[in-house]
Amino acid sequence: MDKRLLIVFGVTGNQGGSVANFVLDDPDLSMRYTVRGITRSPSSPKAQNLRDKGAEIVQGDLDDPSSLKSALANAHTVFALTNTQDSGNTVAIEMTQAKVLCSELLQAKVNFVIWSSLPYAREISKGELDVKHFDVKAEIEQYIRNLPIKSSFFTPAYFMQNLINFRMAPRSSPTEDETYVISNCCNQDTLMPLIDVTDTGKWVGAMLAEPEQHEGKAIAAGENLYTWAEIAKIFSQVSGKDVRFQHISDEAFRSNLPEGLRDDLLDMYQLFRDYGYYGMTMKDDVAWGAKQAKGRLTSLEEVLKRESLNLD
Repeated sequence: MDKRLLIVFGVTGNQGGSVANFVLDDPDLSMRYTVRGITRSPSSPKAQNLRDKGAEIVQGDLDDPSSLKSALANAHTVFALTNTQDSGNTVAIEMTQAKVLCSELLQAKVNFVIWSSLPYAREISKGELDVKHFDVKAEIEQYIRNLPIKSSFFTPAYFMQNLINFRMAPRSSPTEDETYVISNCCNQDTLMPLIDVTDTGKWVGAMLAEPEQHEGKAIAAGENLYTWAEIAKIFSQVSGKDVRFQHISDEAFRSNLPEGLRDDLLDMYQLFRDYGYYGMTMKDDVAWGAKQAKGRLTSLEEVLKRESLNLD
């Protein structure tokens, strides 16, 4: 049986790298798919590591439409995503990139596309919230659903890595009594679906294993639901420090966010608090999504230990 050619955009990034590595390492999928990784950095160490494992690496850029035709030549299935832009123009940039790529997918007669999406905050909140970097990905999903191409959607939960590394995330900071505080405008019992981004391939791999079963479906991809109080407790257990969660007012939280992104990020946390990351059906969606993954999922405690959490 001839192998299907899988194109992975952003192959040296977190999501794309996870997908490529999972397929290359999986005994079943590696017999069914060959991997071509698309990246702006084909000479990077990550790209070389993937070459060593058998992937083809091709230079390509969603901002350079001329690079996409050769990147998609003979493609059967494509995993793709757009990245949030810190410039404030993320909606226009991401939508333009997605439409250009979709045009090329149709011209290349690609059979199947798996898109990395996010929840539609404006729809979930009935128009109350405007989380631009969520909604543009949800709008791209709707755009793809209306195209004459088979599709599935990977909708990741909040990345566990954001809790440690991302400058916009709530961070632990010590108080005078040496208690570390994680503070934001959520409540301590606000439920957060969390995902280890390196587990991305476990969900996308399930879609690749049974594309007919997943066609037209979106997977809410989270390992589990955690309250902010539970998150603080796990931080405490792993770090050996006294870590607690503290609710602060919307305005106090907004004032600590990066200028230019304050309203977008405040609305995002209000979504978590008032409506749920995935909306009213979040508990059922996350439970179903976890069952779809191909392999055991990584817990928050395991990620913090692996990343050598250090609050100092």
